[in-house]
Amino acid sequence: MTAPVHPESAVIGGRRARPDARERVTGSIRYCADEAVPGLLHARLVLSVYAHARIDSLETTEALAVPGVVAVLTAEDLPIRGKGDMRMFSPLAGREAVFAGQPIALVVAETPEAAADGAARVWVNATPLAVVLDAEAAMDPSSPLARERAQEHDGEEIRSIHAGIGGHEEAAAPALALSRNVVGRHHHARGEIDAALAASDVVIRRRYTTPWVYQAYLEPHAATAIPTADGGVELAVAAQGTQYARSQLAKIFGLPLAKVRVRGTPLGGAFGSKLLVTDPLAVGAALALGRPVRVAMTRREDILATNPAPGSVLELEVGARADGTLTGLRARLVFDSGAWSEWTIESIAAILVAGPWRWEALDIQAFGVETNRVGTGSYRGPGGPQASFAIESALDELAGRLGIDPLELRRRNLSQTGDPMADGTPWPVIGVSAILDEVERHPLWAGRATLPAGEGVGLGVGVWAGACAPASVSARLEGDGTLTLITGVVDMSGTTGTFQALAAHAFGIRPEDVTVIVADAHVALTSPTSGGSVVTYSVGRSVVAAATEARERLLRYASQEMEIEPGDLEVVDGIVRPRGAPERGIPVATLAARGEGKGVNGQPIEGQGSTETPALAPGSTGHLAHVRVDQETGEVTVLGYVLIQDAGKAISPALIEGQMRGGAVQGLGWALWEALRFDETGQPITGSFMDYAVPRASAIPPIEARIVEVPAPDGPLGARGVGEAPVCGGAAAVANAIAAATGARLATLPMTAPEVLAAISAGDANGAA
Repeated sequence: MTAPVHPESAVIGGRRARPDARERVTGSIRYCADEAVPGLLHARLVLSVYAHARIDSLETTEALAVPGVVAVLTAEDLPIRGKGDMRMFSPLAGREAVFAGQPIALVVAETPEAAADGAARVWVNATPLAVVLDAEAAMDPSSPLARERAQEHDGEEIRSIHAGIGGHEEAAAPALALSRNVVGRHHHARGEIDAALAASDVVIRRRYTTPWVYQAYLEPHAATAIPTADGGVELAVAAQGTQYARSQLAKIFGLPLAKVRVRGTPLGGAFGSKLLVTDPLAVGAALALGRPVRVAMTRREDILATNPAPGSVLELEVGARADGTLTGLRARLVFDSGAWSEWTIESIAAILVAGPWRWEALDIQAFGVETNRVGTGSYRGPGGPQASFAIESALDELAGRLGIDPLELRRRNLSQTGDPMADGTPWPVIGVSAILDEVERHPLWAGRATLPAGEGVGLGVGVWAGACAPASVSARLEGDGTLTLITGVVDMSGTTGTFQALAAHAFGIRPEDVTVIVADAHVALTSPTSGGSVVTYSVGRSVVAAATEARERLLRYASQEMEIEPGDLEVVDGIVRPRGAPERGIPVATLAARGEGKGVNGQPIEGQGSTETPALAPGSTGHLAHVRVDQETGEVTVLGYVLIQDAGKAISPALIEGQMRGGAVQGLGWALWEALRFDETGQPITGSFMDYAVPRASAIPPIEARIVEVPAPDGPLGARGVGEAPVCGGAAAVANAIAAATGARLATLPMTAPEVLAAISAGDANGAA
């Protein structure tokens, strides 16, 4: 492959807004629920009021009498033929409801209002069953079961979407008596953990807890299904992966792939949630009724019935010698999977909890446990925010006990390329060292000792191991001299702009002369689901390959037109010109118009880039949080925030910084405000934004985003994925800042004012050994 010659400074690293910025800011963009569809029916969910119950019968007479109501559908009415990735056994509860908020029935009507009125008139007769809410207690063989019917668990396909780790061979798990509620179990071990901890000069023992956290995207889940004349279905959906949705829907409803067409609509945020939630409901209803059906969730339905991040308990025992060498890590992780799980997220946390640090010995056990809470899903960096909060808090505490600078402790124990992760996978090239260098130079870190009383600065390091996938992209030169890229990748975070920059750089034109078309799933080339920081890293390689092939075909055509060897030609700023004689150049648009996109012997001027799965390229971040703590109330005010991230190569810095700032705000949400709460009967008590606290703009300080570049060997121009890492490490930075300001160590998220005040009053007497 010939290296592109377009000047890098003009394209790569340029600061441009994402292509759809104007539409999003002005509100003119059309989301799934905005689309007009002739003959459309609207569906409204009937949610369980029981956390666990046997459903005896449904009374639907009153609902069906509501003018405009067409049908009340139950699980038996959906034409399910197979087992794909579904919530439990069916998108609707059958004989058993296993969490409060579980969809039981679907009321379908001519208008949204009629559907809502009908849903309010469906009466559910049920027999309450024992409720299991404590994940640790649910592990005991004597515990009641969260469900009477065992659920099949096989999350390998959806796990691979989000992370390239967690599927390796594990150590033999110790024999334990566990209930059937335990649906995931993982064990990583090396070295002699007891001996390592016994030989330590300092050992810290802490129990960290994190809450359930809702993704809080702007657009609730929505999908519109239209039955086709051939017995198939067309689906428009706000989804992170249309090809994944297509394959799973074909399995679920027993349809040939050729009869399932899926089109992605613009995403109003997703953060890992928008994968096959409303899709089966809409498709099942449309196939059952033979009419178009839309399922657009209300905010309440979205909070109660989708797939938030799980609550967790992380018990850590970490040791170090007096010189700061980390000795042993013993960890026991319990993740509450709720009533179902897309995949057992503790499998990733079990690796990330060791951080990018060298351990002489480790023993990590992780469990996923079903309870009668809403089922869990993949919140941004699944498992990463929880794991980094625990290990980064513990490292800071170790540093304090040893009298070693927290940054220096991390630097002394940083894994090198080839060192093993917790599961034995060798660490690829990572940028943590460069991040620590940047932290050390930053004025906020350098001046932390001079802060007023009640203020502190905390450091947290976040690592996301990344994901990778095969991908294909096509590129076509149009008759007007522009380049069209065709991909099946859903643009979740502005990646279209990055594709434009990569293609422009490879071809030799301006990014604004590149059009990216996201094709429907049945016509697009192989494309991964948007998640796990996979898109720029994996698909970007295909973009470069496709644009480069198209450029080489253009040069062969130009060679014929200009009677100059292709190797003596270059494309710079949209001009095909002889090397050393730019005055003889011909605009790409002129050449394209002459041949209307056809090159030598009528061969189209186009290219296809198909790239294999590359090696992992972890992303890493360093967080500095500057806080002030009111000693009388416990209120924490974030005064300043710095986020430093290794992007490998910053293709589109403005887009990267947007991801960084968004991740930092979400990390602050984890740290200080966000938590889905349930009462003692399993009833959710945070069912709206009146009850569920998300960060407000007034509480967020300016966030300084700094990018460092440690190239990934297999990334396009060295680029890494950047989406997940910014949310990892933020909560720990805030916790460490609170400790610096008050001396109190918080081990429970969110760190609300009452929690902080209690820790200050208690003098942090508990938890450390």
